[in-house]
Amino acid sequence: MKALRFYAPEDVRIEDVPEPEVGPGEVKLRVRNTSTCGTDVKIFYNGHQNLTPPRTIGHEIAGEIVAIGEGVDGWAIGDRVQVIAAVPCGDCYECSRGWMEVCQNQTSMGYQYDGGFAEYMIVPREVMKVDGLNRIPEGVGYDEASAAEPLACAINAQRILGIEEGDTVVVFGAGPIGAMHIRLARANGAARIFLIDVNDERLKMTADAVHPDEVINGANVDVVEKVKELTDGRGADAIITATAANIAQEQAISMAARNGKISFFGGLPKTNPTITCDSNLVHYRQLRIFGANGSAPAHNKMALEYIATGKVPVKDLITEHIPLERVLDAFDIVKRGAAIKVTVEP
Repeated sequence: MKALRFYAPEDVRIEDVPEPEVGPGEVKLRVRNTSTCGTDVKIFYNGHQNLTPPRTIGHEIAGEIVAIGEGVDGWAIGDRVQVIAAVPCGDCYECSRGWMEVCQNQTSMGYQYDGGFAEYMIVPREVMKVDGLNRIPEGVGYDEASAAEPLACAINAQRILGIEEGDTVVVFGAGPIGAMHIRLARANGAARIFLIDVNDERLKMTADAVHPDEVINGANVDVVEKVKELTDGRGADAIITATAANIAQEQAISMAARNGKISFFGGLPKTNPTITCDSNLVHYRQLRIFGANGSAPAHNKMALEYIATGKVPVKDLITEHIPLERVLDAFDIVKRGAAIKVTVEP
């Protein structure tokens, strides 16, 4: 079978590899869609400390069950399924408290286990143990189901953030996750949403799809002053930094209204992970700043439900469908920001 194998940074190859055999406690899938994200591009160029090469990468996975290992119950050949990306251990202190998204022993599809840029793959017993294989609801396509994982991450962040009815929300980052955050914020009761980026083409592409109330190019204006102008000087009630930019986090603090809420959704580069924080703004405005780390299995189930019910549509956000033999083209499209969401179809 064909698979995309990572050997080292910028040494990523489409190869013929043996088709995997299912073992006890495992499930084998015929992969139908694996979507791409910025993390895949980072892996291509930089690798990852948790990725053990050679490795089949890809972690936004949907497929069809073709074999079931001994000891696995409740599943049948032909079932349509989505696979979690981040795999909690289920046993540590954090997991026992229900905080599976911050499991201290977390592993991941496409990192410690072979992922979805392949014709076939194994869902490991570690995923099955934590109920991380999810049925795709009727009427939801494999491509949509593969986008459930990034939506799950947005759900985790916004549940922590606590968007309230009538909130003015700012989303930094006009990528696919920013688009999902906008739709989810609407579903959660946001009254007005402003989208900020520094790329006009990307802003237009995403705005045409998800229709924020205001589009702000941070390369052209002072975004803090613009948000204050749009809110009669008060600032935004909730701000999500869905971008790996230090300045976005600093601007989020400066533009937050009194009693405002901020989600540091996008992680910063490990070589430059610090920001300047005006602590008095946090203190006197009574700001609340939250981190958000991936998702838990339960968030993936919620994401599939939101997609199925139309609460958060994703079909139209998938603007490129690429065959597996052109998967490296998909990475280039993501790097250039030439599509909202790109999915690979083995």
